[in-house]
Amino acid sequence: MALSKERKQEIIKEFALKEGDTGSPEVQIALLTADINSLNEHIKTHKKDFHSYRGLMQKIGHRRNLLAYLRENDVTRYRELIKRLGLRR
Repeated sequence: MALSKERKQEIIKEFALKEGDTGSPEVQIALLTADINSLNEHIKTHKKDFHSYRGLMQKIGHRRNLLAYLRENDVTRYRELIKRLGLRR
């Protein structure tokens, strides 16, 4: 369920604003989105795994807070990120 090291590095490289950037909201939101998507697939096959479901809800809440932060500070970056990730907002 967790992202592989290679996949994580690909996401960081794709969404980083500069070299070595791992803490920007764009990178954090992209990593959370990848985690959420993999957990979603897990939940579809294991419907009674409530512990993973709780973790999924926590990740969704964290991503929502980061998106709200980005929307408040820089709307253009927010809109571009939403488009790149294909999120509904």
